Amino acid sequence: MGRRSGTVSDWPSLPDGMILIDTTVWVDYFRNFSTPQTDWLDREVSLQRLGLTDLILCEVLQGINTARQFDVTHQALEHFEIYSTGGIQIAVMAANHYRALRRRGVTIRRTIDCLIATFCLLHGHQLLHNDRDYDPFETILGLQVVHP
Repeated sequence: MGRRSGTVSDWPSLPDGMILIDTTVWVDYFRNFSTPQTDWLDREVSLQRLGLTDLILCEVLQGINTARQFDVTHQALEHFEIYSTGGIQIAVMAANHYRALRRRGVTIRRTIDCLIATFCLLHGHQLLHNDRDYDPFETILGLQVVHP
């Protein structure tokens, strides 16, 4: 079930096949930095089914300095599907992913990245990112990543 503007969907009923855009890409995009990821986003924004999670929304909005820019950014992001990543099941799965990577000698620096990657793995979503912490999720755990 898709998202209505301004609401957050519960994750158990999500359809598969979306591309989630990570905070790292949104920050560069809104700052007009040209990277392979932002160029891909600019090119594909009207052609692909794109979304983000509540955690990504929070991270992006935390970095906004002015009230006006906060409102503009918030409104822009509300045009995409936004999903909740909370809950006990995903927390336990993310902790297990962290532990599995740790056993292989990889330490993920941020818990939010574990939650986002786990959300994508759970629902079969692809991730567009510019963050090396996702690389072991791709190479070891099978996270689907968009490589522009």
